[in-house]
Amino acid sequence: MQSRADYQAAKQTVLEFHRDLLAASDPELAAVNGRFCTPEFVWNGSFPFNRLDGSDAVAANFWQPLKRAFPDLERRDDIFMAGQFEGGTFVASTGHLLGTFMRDWLDVPPTGKPKFLRYGEFHRVTDSGIAETFVIYDLIGFFRQLGLELMPASLGLEILTPGPATQDGLLIDSQDPAESQRSLQLVEDMIYVGLTGHDEADLPVDLLGKWWHPDMMWYGPSGIGTTRGITGFKKNHQIPMRMGLSERDAGHHKARFAEGSFTCSVGWPSYYAKHTGSGWMGLPPTGKAIGMRVMDWWRRDGDLLRENWVFIDLVDTFNQLGYDMLARMRELLRA
Repeated sequence: MQSRADYQAAKQTVLEFHRDLLAASDPELAAVNGRFCTPEFVWNGSFPFNRLDGSDAVAANFWQPLKRAFPDLERRDDIFMAGQFEGGTFVASTGHLLGTFMRDWLDVPPTGKPKFLRYGEFHRVTDSGIAETFVIYDLIGFFRQLGLELMPASLGLEILTPGPATQDGLLIDSQDPAESQRSLQLVEDMIYVGLTGHDEADLPVDLLGKWWHPDMMWYGPSGIGTTRGITGFKKNHQIPMRMGLSERDAGHHKARFAEGSFTCSVGWPSYYAKHTGSGWMGLPPTGKAIGMRVMDWWRRDGDLLRENWVFIDLVDTFNQLGYDMLARMRELLRA
């Protein structure tokens, strides 16, 4: 069992890694990755980056192209936390990268204007350094900033996702373990007793109200959008998803832990289902089985969940369903 001191050391490692990564020049990026990551480092990115083995591959295939495109890149964490899952120590954060778009990235021509790139990120940290990373970038949201609409209009609101209303998501210092356990238990009950314990498409408000605050905020990925309240969550996300996907099997996590009032999880994939219903995300049913990469952060307010930041690698999900969003993006650019 790792101690809270181990969590604090892991946080410091990741903070220094992020600092040095952003400060590094193009030729220095591989060395920075090599200094903080283990020789067996595995980076699991959202589509189209996917799995990269070794810190040199990550520097060459992700960080160098990104930093060339956004030379003034900066990182804005909204939540930063650490914990243990199945014997491993993890550091998780979510927020936005921000930079001026000055060179091509992902075949998209630059605009010379600042752009935001929303991210969710988990690092597994050992005594030897960062051994594994899982990260989802909201590319659909990035493309929308450029006027490229790759999906039907979101049922929820498309906004620049805010941080916690309490402005206390950067858990640099150690947190009360009793409060952490309280947060984790609430989320696990919500997932395994509530959401996965009932198969009907339209879960009753009073059932969801056992775990969710009436004025909850659900910050979904671009393409689904942000919703407010249990009714908004049901209408704009839960019911359409449950009607479109059958044989649902959720909660398969690579990490799940809490610190203070915040809980987080990542699955790669986390959610398995079959696409058999109509209308979900504007796609006709394909009958195909899919696995969805998902990340969540929750904030507990008393005995209820008040805010939920959600990442789904929808570009990867649509690719599994036979719809190439990046090819569609290139078509729109040529039009």
